[in-house]
Amino acid sequence: MMRLEGKSALITGAARGIGKAFAARYAEEGATVAIGDINLAGAEETANEIGPNAYAVELDVTSQASIDAAIAAVELKAGGLDILVNNAALFDLAPITEISRESYQRLFDINVAGTLFTMQAAARSMIARGKGGKIINMASQAGRRGEALVGVYCATKAAVISLTQSAGLNLIQHGINVNAIAPGVVDGEHWDGVDALFARYEGLKPGQKKAEVGAAVPYGRMGTAEDLAGMAVFLASGDADYIVSQTYNVDGGNWMS
Repeated sequence: MMRLEGKSALITGAARGIGKAFAARYAEEGATVAIGDINLAGAEETANEIGPNAYAVELDVTSQASIDAAIAAVELKAGGLDILVNNAALFDLAPITEISRESYQRLFDINVAGTLFTMQAAARSMIARGKGGKIINMASQAGRRGEALVGVYCATKAAVISLTQSAGLNLIQHGINVNAIAPGVVDGEHWDGVDALFARYEGLKPGQKKAEVGAAVPYGRMGTAEDLAGMAVFLASGDADYIVSQTYNVDGGNWMS
């Protein structure tokens, strides 16, 4: 039996990477999935790859009008929203003495405000519909601790963990479960950019940081987007009905809590 049969999901930042992998798995599990992304062409391409259970929705999580329009589009297309995955995020790094206000503001606008206000809009829709729902926020092992060059990103993901706790306690009265996933180091296009930033600030060769962090994972390798998808399905399913305000590490053993 498919675990998400008949459910309607919206995943932000789903044109590629982790969001794309979640969307594909949700569709396999029977959900109708809105591929939300600021890159509409990329979202449409991903939806076409996944098949008839997926469709594209333009979504800029820094714009309230865009968030509201995306939720309305899901309501119109699928009759309502059952599952939200707040996946859209941005990464940057710099020593504390070199962090710019522009970088700080951009990361908090997307990673924190984007998560909060997309969650808020989804919750309002779910409450009005009266059928409860599931909200999954993407945190990070970076939200569990500070890192010398990653101060702002770490702070945003710590905020996501805190928002998950507060929102979960507030929204469970409406039958809405809010939980989060904290990945470790996940291979892919995102980490290629991260590697280049570390190379710049630590004087490393291209690919060196990526190799080092992969080798340091107790499991023995970096994760993949597909490694996270099982947890994303579980938290969206009825099996997680009694789970509230939790953040689950899916990181190959990097962090224990």
